[in-house]
Amino acid sequence: MSEPTATIQPGWTGRCFEDFEIGDVYQHQLGRTITETDNIWFTNLTLNTNQLHFNNHYSEGGIYKKALVNSTFTVALVTGMSVSDLTQNAMANLAWDQIRLPNPVFVGDTLYAESLVTDKRESSSRPTSGIVSVKTRGLNQNAIVVCTFTRTFLVAKRGHTPDRFPQTDAAW
Repeated sequence: MSEPTATIQPGWTGRCFEDFEIGDVYQHQLGRTITETDNIWFTNLTLNTNQLHFNNHYSEGGIYKKALVNSTFTVALVTGMSVSDLTQNAMANLAWDQIRLPNPVFVGDTLYAESLVTDKRESSSRPTSGIVSVKTRGLNQNAIVVCTFTRTFLVAKRGHTPDRFPQTDAAW
């Protein structure tokens, strides 16, 4: 039996500037359940010493009667969930604005995220890129909004993304 001919099939490489349209909504496909380890590690990594994030006994005296997930972890996680749809081809994040945390997040919550494209324009200083603004929100498993923010990023135009995979002449 002969070897089959190998054909490289391109995978998802993200959106370029031309792919964004104002009014488009992207429901980011990966949800994520937050563990106690996530919360404690992130809290320690960022040197956040507020005991509401890592001391259950102390947290029992707080308004929620249990430990809160570090809010900067919530923002980082919601941002990360949006990358495959929004910023896989970003050259730089330019701004995060209007960050709001309207409801608490606890260990065991599962977060989801979606983003609305609110603006786009050509970059005046970088002709191979454009600037896109989105409003992103994170929701928990009960569809309660736990995080919102606007983000603006510089994203490559089609044909101007960096090479993704080293090319080889080696046959399979």
